[in-house]
Amino acid sequence: MTPSSCLTRRRLLALAAGTAAALSLDSASGAQQPVMQPVTDFSAKLPGDRTMQTRAIPSSNEPLPVIGVGTYRGFDVATSSPAYKQLRSVLDALFAAGGTVIDSSPMYGRAEQTTGELLSIHEPRSPAFLATKVWTRGRKEGIAQMEESLRLLQTERIDLMQIHNLVDWQTHLPVLRDWKAQGRIRYVGISHYTSSAYDQVEAVLKTEQLDFLQINYALDDRAAEARLLPLCRERGVAVICNRPFGGGGLLSRLKDKPLPGWAAQVEASSWAQLALKFLLAHPAVTCVIPGTGNPKYMADNAGAGFGPTLTDAQRQQLIALI
Repeated sequence: MTPSSCLTRRRLLALAAGTAAALSLDSASGAQQPVMQPVTDFSAKLPGDRTMQTRAIPSSNEPLPVIGVGTYRGFDVATSSPAYKQLRSVLDALFAAGGTVIDSSPMYGRAEQTTGELLSIHEPRSPAFLATKVWTRGRKEGIAQMEESLRLLQTERIDLMQIHNLVDWQTHLPVLRDWKAQGRIRYVGISHYTSSAYDQVEAVLKTEQLDFLQINYALDDRAAEARLLPLCRERGVAVICNRPFGGGGLLSRLKDKPLPGWAAQVEASSWAQLALKFLLAHPAVTCVIPGTGNPKYMADNAGAGFGPTLTDAQRQQLIALI
C-alpha cells in the first residue's frame, strides 16, 4: 500500500472526534463497543499523507504495521445482520491507515468465514496479514482444523498460525514447522490470554524457537512485563498484544477524565489511542490487535499507529491514573 492510498492523520482524528465521547470497551479486547452506522468514506487524500508505523518481525526483519484488528465477536455475525454490513468498512479503515494484521480463530464462531468472504470481494487486492489458530487435540484433528481455516479464509497460505492456549502444543508444533517449510504458513507462534498460564508460556518460549507470541497486555493488565516481554526480546520473538483494553472497565474508567495535556504532542485524540500507545511504547511489542466490528472505532484505534512514542514518564503518568 502506497502512502497516497493511506488514510491521513487529519482524517483519522476527524473520524475519532465524533466517537471519543462514546467509547467503551471492545468485545475482542474484553468488552463490547456499541454498534454505529457504517462509515464508507475512508478515501481522503491530503498533502503529507503518512503510512502507519511498522515494527520488524525479529525472525525475518519483515516490517509489520503496529495496529491490527481482532475478530472475536465483532466478526462472528450473520450475513443478513446490520453488523455484517459494517465490516467491509472496518477493513477499509484498517487498510486505508496502513494496517494489515487480522487475527482470528476457529473458536470465534463465524469470524474466519466472515473474514474470508470480506477479503474475497475487497478491491483493490487486500494487503492482509492473516493470523489464526489451531485449538484442538491430536495431530489429525489439528491438521483438519487448519485445513478448514484455509478454506474459510479463502487462502492458500496463512501468514501466522498460532497454537492457542498451548493445547497439545507438543503435537501441533512439528506440524506447524512442516507447513512452514512447505510454504503453507509463514510464521509459527503460540497464543494465550491469561496470566495464570504465564509459567507454561515462559517454559515453551525458553525451549522452543518461535516467531510470535500473542499474549494479553494492557494498561491495567501489565503482568506480561515482568518476564514474558523481556524474554521475547531476548529470544527474538515478535509480540502481538490481545485484550489491549483490558478485561473490563479500562476505557469506562478513563472516558470521563480529561486527556493529559501532552496527548496532542504524541498525536493522540482519545483514551483508546493513549491506551494502545502505552503498549506500543514497550520495546518488545510488535503489534496490538484491538477487536472491533465498528468502522469508526477501527479508524480511532488505527490512529495510535501514528505520531511519537510515549516516554517513560508519560507511561508512568498513565499507570498512575489506573
